[in-house]
Amino acid sequence: MQFDHDNMTGVRLSVDLVNLRVDGAWTPERVVGALRDHEIRRIDVDADTIAGVHDWTALLRGPFEADTVAARCDAVNTLLAEGTAGIYLTAHDDWRPHLHFTPETESLLGRVRAVTAGGLAVFTTEAEGARLGTCARAGCDRVFADTSRGGRQSYCSPRCANTDAVRRHRRA
Repeated sequence: MQFDHDNMTGVRLSVDLVNLRVDGAWTPERVVGALRDHEIRRIDVDADTIAGVHDWTALLRGPFEADTVAARCDAVNTLLAEGTAGIYLTAHDDWRPHLHFTPETESLLGRVRAVTAGGLAVFTTEAEGARLGTCARAGCDRVFADTSRGGRQSYCSPRCANTDAVRRHRRA
């Protein structure tokens, strides 16, 4: 399965925000950095916006933890219901046509909610309800979106995969 990496902003931002929270690295500077890394425009932050994104991030974890396709769809539908304000197609700034899930005039929090909810919905559709998960290494609560060709990712990073392999080898 091939994923269009140019249209993965929402799912990648979701992963980064959830993992910032898991890592205990949630600071306004780190949140703004994640938003900039994913080309979120008009980043006007204040304490209420950072708190709102933090609260939203708790809900973003749901699709990654879902253990069935139906549960993942329910979790994404909850995000869509709470985070989007109307889907439309656009081709601004010389980008290819892509979907927006809320008007550009929406607040930063509203836009973050919309792009993450919409991104997870599109990814879940393209991945046939799979390929979102939590790290298989005991003690790691990070999440991932599997964009590998084989679709068998179980760990959030090569480091966690290697750590777990060493642990299993030592137990054997």
